Amino acid sequence: MDNSKKQLISPDAADQLFKITTAVCALLAVAVMTGFFIQLSWSSIPAIKTFGFDFLFSSEWDPVKNLYGALPAIAGTLVTTAIAVIIAVPLSFIVAMFLVETAPPALSNMLSHAIDLLAAIPSIIYGMWGLFIFVPFMQTYVQPFLADTLHLSATPLFAGEYNGFGFLTSGIILAVMILPFICAVMRDVFRMVPPVLKESAFGAGATSWEVTLDITMRYGSRGLLGAIFLGLGRAVGETMAVLFVIGNVQKMPTSLYQAGTTISATLANNFAEAQGVFRSALFELGLILLAISFLIQVLAQFWLNRVSRQMGEK
Repeated sequence: MDNSKKQLISPDAADQLFKITTAVCALLAVAVMTGFFIQLSWSSIPAIKTFGFDFLFSSEWDPVKNLYGALPAIAGTLVTTAIAVIIAVPLSFIVAMFLVETAPPALSNMLSHAIDLLAAIPSIIYGMWGLFIFVPFMQTYVQPFLADTLHLSATPLFAGEYNGFGFLTSGIILAVMILPFICAVMRDVFRMVPPVLKESAFGAGATSWEVTLDITMRYGSRGLLGAIFLGLGRAVGETMAVLFVIGNVQKMPTSLYQAGTTISATLANNFAEAQGVFRSALFELGLILLAISFLIQVLAQFWLNRVSRQMGEK
């Protein structure tokens, strides 16, 4: 029997079916994102009508008087995320370079598996570890060292009393959480650099640092930026790890030792008992968080496209 007669579908039809399937899957992602925006926007209407744009710039939070402002939660989210990224990105880069360029294969494989396992740990485990282990460690050793030994208490960022909780502790916990994600992506990006490029640079007399800076980082720049924005997106919306250690106080950040809150922590703390305008205000906070995450992705794509143009890619 002719093989063509055994085919249930022609190649052209198979290609068409493949295109339709991929298009539907892509549109489904857009539909889900649009649905999130519509649902959150609709549920936020009572708060928007009540508070208007003042909701974004008000620091008042009084459920008894039904007065709510998003500024402390927004500021807390940005502060903890900034601390996490500042700590995690350099460490991730160094660890990824060690795994790819320096470590023996056996050690590199062992450490790579350990990093992958860290990425699989649920966020609530990080939060519990932070509450029972890291907060006492910060209160007993780290914060006294910063305040008394380095005399950083004289600066506004480290002013005030400390008890282990606060923005600094939350930022470090977030850094530990996002480091495995960033490091794993950077490691894979470094491994994708063709060996012939690095060997040619070494043959021309370049040092290891020059090869890393001019060859490895340039070749994998898009992947490295993607890893950073992946970690950034994870840090912005993290809830449980921050909820345990930030203190959950509706105040504007004035010191890294100060207790505060984030958008996700505020939602987790208040949503169960919220009613009426209070519930709508929480939905509006969720809408703000979704908008921040969406803005990060837009900026990431803009930056990646700009880097591609600078490198001569189309």
